[in-house]
Amino acid sequence: MFSGDCYFAGGLVHERAATMDLKAQLCVLLLALGLCVTLQVSAQEEDMDVDVEDDVGDLGDDELLDGEAEEEEKPAPAPAAAPTVTYKAPEPRGEHFFAESFDKGTLDGWVVSRAKKDDIDEEIAKYDGKWEVEEMKDTKLPGDKGLVLKSRAKHHAISALLLRPFTFDTKPLIVQYEVNFQNGIDCGGAYVKLLSQSPDLSLAQFVDKTPYTIMFGPDKCGEDYKLHFIFRHKNPKTGEYEEKHAKKPESDLRTYYTDKKTHLYTLVLNPDNSFEILIDQTVVNSGSLLSDMTPPVNPPAEIEDPDDHKPEDWDERPKIQDPDAVKPDDWDEDAPAKIPDEDAVKPDGWLDDEPEYIADPDAIKPEDWDEDMDGEWEAPQVPNPACESAPGCGKWERPMIDNPNYKGKWKPPMIDNPNYQGVWKPRKIPNPDFFEDLHPFRMTPVSAVGLELWSMSSDIFFDNFFITYDRNTAELWADEGWGLKKAAEGAAEPGLMNQMISAAEEKPWLWVVYVLTVALPLVLIIVFCCTGKKKPAPSAAEYKKTDEPQPDVKDDAEEEEEKDEQEEVKAEEPEDNKDDAEDSPAEAAEEDEEAEKQEEAEDQSDEKQEEEVLRRSPRSKGRARKE
Repeated sequence: MFSGDCYFAGGLVHERAATMDLKAQLCVLLLALGLCVTLQVSAQEEDMDVDVEDDVGDLGDDELLDGEAEEEEKPAPAPAAAPTVTYKAPEPRGEHFFAESFDKGTLDGWVVSRAKKDDIDEEIAKYDGKWEVEEMKDTKLPGDKGLVLKSRAKHHAISALLLRPFTFDTKPLIVQYEVNFQNGIDCGGAYVKLLSQSPDLSLAQFVDKTPYTIMFGPDKCGEDYKLHFIFRHKNPKTGEYEEKHAKKPESDLRTYYTDKKTHLYTLVLNPDNSFEILIDQTVVNSGSLLSDMTPPVNPPAEIEDPDDHKPEDWDERPKIQDPDAVKPDDWDEDAPAKIPDEDAVKPDGWLDDEPEYIADPDAIKPEDWDEDMDGEWEAPQVPNPACESAPGCGKWERPMIDNPNYKGKWKPPMIDNPNYQGVWKPRKIPNPDFFEDLHPFRMTPVSAVGLELWSMSSDIFFDNFFITYDRNTAELWADEGWGLKKAAEGAAEPGLMNQMISAAEEKPWLWVVYVLTVALPLVLIIVFCCTGKKKPAPSAAEYKKTDEPQPDVKDDAEEEEEKDEQEEVKAEEPEDNKDDAEDSPAEAAEEDEEAEKQEEAEDQSDEKQEEEVLRRSPRSKGRARKE
């Protein structure tokens, strides 16, 4: 009896386990399929992007300029719907050294450089790139104007004087401005230079070699996305200037160059030598001028002596050949590495007299073949058809095998070098150029701000330049300028569904991702919820083999009796209703007593039926047998 119970229970367990394994395998298969398809289409898209970039890189400047002209001839896209944000030009509300919003529509106060670069071809040496003050092409704030770099593949330079020079003493320096790559950016910069105060400073002759104190802003070429922060440090001993570059930000900057939105770039320099770089008022890089610049501000205190040379008898060899080792007498250095296999036997059917290749019998000498010029014509060689059914053709040679007696050229074993002195290094001496500048923040004062750029992309939009030492003032200026742009761009953005559709139109492979994202959960729900086998109602024999509770069971005869009684009650109900109006109060009382007696009888009958059912249940019978 117990063995039957175990067999039955084990069968159920195995069946359920098999069902769960099948569902799990199906889920893993679907997930793997979705992942493979997504990775495949993504890789194809990346390959297409790389091909396009390569094609663009192969074009010359003239072809690129011709392409730009064709693009300019295309009709401009329809303007976006009017924004719900009303533009108002920002106004500086605190102490500042420079503030420019370009909302007057002119370049008043700005000087466009007409200089030429040195050491470069005359054709591209001129700073002849065009600047305009205008609204963005797809502006969300009518009336908001900015400075736009209009030309591509040209040098641009423009600058303006500060209200008064900024001196690095006890107050921080805060520089911020906005940039929008309206056409994206292929190769070029959008950084700003703070020009050093000097009596020789001429804005009309602003070039790449014009002395500056700080260079800050975005730059990109290829897949290298940079955010420059460079300052020129003056050597207190020599008086020479050296560029110090901040460490590269750890965050991914790609989005700021590709989303065609206006971004706010901010540099904060503090008198304690700390710095912060922010994009859209979020810190993306920070550090110290003393420890996070390359090369470091302060040189090392000691350097290697350039006049120190390694002694001739200095031994740097950690291992040497054992001088006492002797080659064994049985060592044969002339033994070959491979020898013919003496046990090999030529296969039966080998055709010794048939060559492996023969001249093609179907080949015909070309009509234009000139033997005086081309030499004697010979038919090309093809495999010998006679060798196809044979194990081989031509002279049979034994196959080569490894020589068991081969040892190669003898070399004495290596031992520790008793004269080893370690790797030689020149001695250290005090650095004659050493200095210690603990206050690199005290840089050369600045008196002008400028843009000196070369770019392969046009229509780079600059706006809302601001220089101050008060952070609250800078944030107020940012809120009134960039904050409005951000709000307007957010109000004009399409909903999530429209964004997904637009993205799929540009990259059709995204439809596959969308379908898998929707279909996969539905398939999993169907698999887990709708494909399970319904458990059949167990028989009385199965209840006997387990301790599972058994519902009350009634005989067919008892069920038929209950149905007959219910039908009789239903048939008597209409007659009782008719007689109620005619019966007297006394008769009504008698009927009530009879009804109560009938109910008591029915209750007793029900109790007897329940006892009978319990008595007949398999569990009760099993207990009776045990007793």
